[in-house]
Amino acid sequence: MRTGARYAVITGASRGLGKYFARALAARKQNLILVARSKDKLSSLASELRDAHEILAQPLELDLGSPGAGLKLAQKLHEGNFRTELLVNNAGFGELGEFLKLSLERQLQMIHLQNTAVVELTYQLLPAMIEAGHGGIINVSSMAGFQPVPYAAIYSATKSFLTTFSMALREELRPSVKVVTVCPGRLRADPEDTEAQEKRQKVPGGQQRHEDVVNETLKKFDSGGGLVIPGRINRLTVRGQRLMSLNAVPKIVARISKS
Repeated sequence: MRTGARYAVITGASRGLGKYFARALAARKQNLILVARSKDKLSSLASELRDAHEILAQPLELDLGSPGAGLKLAQKLHEGNFRTELLVNNAGFGELGEFLKLSLERQLQMIHLQNTAVVELTYQLLPAMIEAGHGGIINVSSMAGFQPVPYAAIYSATKSFLTTFSMALREELRPSVKVVTVCPGRLRADPEDTEAQEKRQKVPGGQQRHEDVVNETLKKFDSGGGLVIPGRINRLTVRGQRLMSLNAVPKIVARISKS
C-alpha cells in the first residue's frame, strides 16, 4: 500500500456489474479494494487491473450476507489504513418463488446483504469523506425497487429500501459527498460468466449491457450524483406505473412473475 493512496471500495466485485465498475474505475486510474466471496476471481481481476492500468488493486474475500459483515469490512479497511473516497455498494442477489416456499435463511441473507451491510458500510465510511470535503457513494439498486414484485417479494423490498435510502442520503450529503442511485433492469448475460448466462435466460424482459449501465452511472456521478434509470424503455415504464392505481401494479407484475 502506498502512503496517502485513496481507494474505491467495490462490493460484489468478482462478477457482473461489480467487475465492470472495477474495470471502468481502473481505467480512470482509481485504486481499488475489491470485495466478494470468490478469492480466486478477485485475485485474477486485481492482477488484471494492476497490469493494465498501473494502479493499486487489493482483493478482499468476505461474505457480506452474514450479520455484521458490513462492520467487519469497515474494520478491515480501518486496520489496513485504506483511505476510501468512493464506495460502490453493488453486491446483491435475488431469489424467485413464493415467500413461504423459499428458504428463510436465504431471504434473510438478501436483507443483510442488500440493506444492512449497505447501511453499516455507509455509516462507517461516510465521516472520513465528509471530513475530507469530498467523496462518493454509488448504490446499485434495481427496477424491481419501484413496485412490489410478487414471487420476488423480499428482493423487491430490499431494492425499494435501497433506492429510497440512497436518494434521501443524496440530499443530506450534497454537495460535499456525491451519491448516485442506479436502477438497472435486466442485464444481458455476461459472456465471461457461464453460470449467469444460464440463470438469466429464464427471466423475461429487455436486456442492457453492463458497460452501458456503468457508463451512465459514472456520467451521473461526474455531474454531481442523482438517480439513474438506464434505458429509455425502463424510464417510460417507471413513469407509466405512476399513472396506475397502487393496487393494479402488483396484480399485473404477479401475472408476469408467475408465468
